[in-house]
Amino acid sequence: MSEYFCLSECDVIGFDLDHTLCRYHLKETSKLIYDSFARYLVEHKGYDRDLLTLTPATWDFCFKGLVVDLEDGNLIKLAEDGTVLRASHGTTCLSTEEIIKHYGPKREWKHFDSLNTSYTRSAKYYFYDNYFDLPGALLCARVVDMLHKRGNEVTADFWKDIVAAIDHNYNTSAFKEDSGWYFPSVKRDPGRYLEPCSDSLKAWLRAMKNSGKVLLLITSSHSDYCRLVCDHILGKDFEELFDVIITNALKPGFFSLVPQQRPFRTLVNDVEESEGLPLLDKPGWYSQGNWPHLHELLKRMTGKADPKVVYFGDSMRSDMFPASSYGKWETVMIVEEMEGEGVPRSSGGSKPGDVQLEPLEKKGKYDNQGMKTPSASSEQWGSYFVDMHRETEDEEGPSRLTWCCHSIHTYSSLAIPSVEAIVDLPLDYQFPRFSPHKPSTTGYYPRPPDSLLKKFGSVP
Repeated sequence: MSEYFCLSECDVIGFDLDHTLCRYHLKETSKLIYDSFARYLVEHKGYDRDLLTLTPATWDFCFKGLVVDLEDGNLIKLAEDGTVLRASHGTTCLSTEEIIKHYGPKREWKHFDSLNTSYTRSAKYYFYDNYFDLPGALLCARVVDMLHKRGNEVTADFWKDIVAAIDHNYNTSAFKEDSGWYFPSVKRDPGRYLEPCSDSLKAWLRAMKNSGKVLLLITSSHSDYCRLVCDHILGKDFEELFDVIITNALKPGFFSLVPQQRPFRTLVNDVEESEGLPLLDKPGWYSQGNWPHLHELLKRMTGKADPKVVYFGDSMRSDMFPASSYGKWETVMIVEEMEGEGVPRSSGGSKPGDVQLEPLEKKGKYDNQGMKTPSASSEQWGSYFVDMHRETEDEEGPSRLTWCCHSIHTYSSLAIPSVEAIVDLPLDYQFPRFSPHKPSTTGYYPRPPDSLLKKFGSVP
């Protein structure tokens, strides 16, 4: 494999939608998602109304990459080898002694091999790896606190209520039926939650398509929500930018369910036809589906027996791992946590080291004072990329790469803070790619996050 990744060498360029092409105002969206889940628990399951009250400081707990250990009711942060670096029970940090009590002297989490080789979810654990479910980690911890306050035993039963809250708000019919709280809120005021794409990004998409690249949009969002989002961020003519649009893709199953793959379905007024398609024979807008049938169409569209595909996404579970492992696609991961560690989000005049601030028009518009953005490092959990591992309460061990950071290096060709970061570059720009034979700082553009630079020094 080449040392460099280059878009001009790809025949097909695919994108996830949410938190990839579409950037969200994370503070506003996170508050909405948390409130949506919590209101369901209070109004439908009889949980304490205290769950609805949050202070700005509470949001420090909200940190991507945590795993809920449903057997113990703990949230854990993992090192690249599965060592438990940090843990909490409810929102309370566990001491080194308490971690050892739960996970033994080597602090080994017994389900790590299962998670690390599949990135799937289980009845025994849940991995928070995207911003659509991340506020659920905070809610989960606060529910455990509430159960202790009531004097109730913490069992995995509470998780059924959390899952019901997620289903209620994100059900595929919820947008059309105006049910739950998430979709009605976004429909009412999309500008509060969605960031329009820049003219540069739209011009970049058009330039790639005009140069003969096949452009894909593959999202697990339903077609009606996809349409609202794309109208807002790309404009009413967004369909012209893509050769193939796939909604309700049900990733990671879109990649992994082979040979029992789901068929593609056509849509009529955002309703899926009941009859599945035996194959995909032309470009267009489809629902569900699978990558082998898509791959056959791409071979015909490009005239190549093995077209080179790159896919941009934000989720290790839904995008990077399955597209890389099953589809053998190149992958570019959008890692907003890079911004939280000093990397500029776009190339528009920013200098290395500049911290990207929220747009000026957002300041003061909503009551976000004191709230940590979920992409920033956490006082309680530390950095998304590197952790200072404590051997004892008094002795700091060496800093460790997190499991999330290791996963990025393993299943991504490249990591960027946003798509905007690369839209002004020529298509033949040579990006140094992640490689087990290169330093852990290689593969990030425009530069590695601060914690990696501090651990390893500057890129040679």
